[in-house]
Amino acid sequence: MTDNTPWRIIHGDALLELRNMHGADYAAIITDPPYASGGMSMAERSRSTRDKYTSYGEQGNPYPDFSGDALAQRAWTSFMHEIMVAARAACKPGAVCALFVDRRQLPALTDAIQWAGWVWRGVAVWDKMNSRPQIGRFRQQCEYIVWGSNGPLPTKRGVSVLPGLFQVPNVPTQDRWHQTQKPLALMQQVVRICEPGGTIIDPFAGSGSTIVAALCEDYKAVGIEQEAHYIDIIRRRMQSVQLRMVLPDTTLQSRIEGI
Repeated sequence: MTDNTPWRIIHGDALLELRNMHGADYAAIITDPPYASGGMSMAERSRSTRDKYTSYGEQGNPYPDFSGDALAQRAWTSFMHEIMVAARAACKPGAVCALFVDRRQLPALTDAIQWAGWVWRGVAVWDKMNSRPQIGRFRQQCEYIVWGSNGPLPTKRGVSVLPGLFQVPNVPTQDRWHQTQKPLALMQQVVRICEPGGTIIDPFAGSGSTIVAALCEDYKAVGIEQEAHYIDIIRRRMQSVQLRMVLPDTTLQSRIEGI
């Protein structure tokens, strides 16, 4: 990664690659890890990711499954602890972390980051504004962003006041590259927790939304992704956004749409 190429994608295992980055001095880890959720029982969690997270079910689904989503809760908590230990070793003092999670794994993730040595700073909320209706129940229309810092967090680091609630519609199913893809409009706001000009690491890059958002907001970014299918998608998306960013008549919003 250079000034001329402010992003890099690595095809590999998140934990192994993070351990190889010890002392890399990253300014933030912002990621959407596999939740290993989607059910209250092990049988429900062991369903395919396309069955758990999309309305297509097993038939006619255009998205390939992704791995790491069927761990039991204690195994998942241990895994995330290891991830965050390795991530902290790759980040500089004062770096921030921001990790997406659902309601089931929220308590486990707050434990995992603290066991890994991060200072837990709070929880932001993503209101998806649309969700599957459940008769006789509250809608489950929110996901959560657990965030913290690698030690003390200076107040004067060039970051303005950020919202604790993000109301951004989810990506329509037909427009997704990935089963659990986060909207770019959301990710562009979330990455602003990083200090200006810093480098963001996303060890579960998926279809690359964090990487694209970082580039749009003038950060550098490194992504790690295990599935070869998504490596190709990330590269195509990054080539597209880099091309559109040099077009003089293209606004930021128009760059976002359709990428």
